Amino acid sequence: MTIATERQARKAFTLRDAARHFWKYPSPWVLGTTFIVAVMVRVLVGDWQVTDALVPAAMLAVFPFFEWLVHVFILHWRPKRVGRLTIDPLLAREHRRHHIDPRRVGLIFIPWRALLWVVPLASAVALLAFPRAGMGLTFLVFIVALGLCYEWTHYLIHTDYKPKNAVYRAIWRNHRQHHYKNEHYWFTVTSAGTADRVLGTYPDPATVPTSPTAKNLHALGA
Repeated sequence: MTIATERQARKAFTLRDAARHFWKYPSPWVLGTTFIVAVMVRVLVGDWQVTDALVPAAMLAVFPFFEWLVHVFILHWRPKRVGRLTIDPLLAREHRRHHIDPRRVGLIFIPWRALLWVVPLASAVALLAFPRAGMGLTFLVFIVALGLCYEWTHYLIHTDYKPKNAVYRAIWRNHRQHHYKNEHYWFTVTSAGTADRVLGTYPDPATVPTSPTAKNLHALGA
């Protein structure tokens, strides 16, 4: 494929094309199936109360900060030696590979092996940490929905689909600056300048030097 042909193919990449490719990977299917099951169980349980409306509102407010914390402290974890043991979690290893090759689609998604414990953990929190089963299930439905939103947004940013509106353009620009400008800033993925503004990682890009390790986190390679 020539450079001109490749550019033309990228310009022709539509939202429908993106959606079709999105569902070829395990993570969307795991989360999508969990979401459907959680919705069905939530409807069967019933017991709808005012607090069920408060749960998603609180989650929407907290999620950008949750995203920031996970990105900074888990995905950008620097491997640590404890005696002969190296602590280097799967999510951190895979995220380093994602920074090395941001366009490799298979590395964009939450690793399916991680979902084998993330989904049960979220389910356990839903069942054990809330005063009512219905309220816990509302939490589970929305946390999985937010997970799907995260996967879709993150995936879309790394495809050839170009922003068509101002909101998505800002989100797209932020995350690409994190990958191609400086990995120490712009940690939120599904929103632009929310938690980053509050937590001091939303500088003017013109004032930030291009990082030599944006594609090689901690200068460790993969």
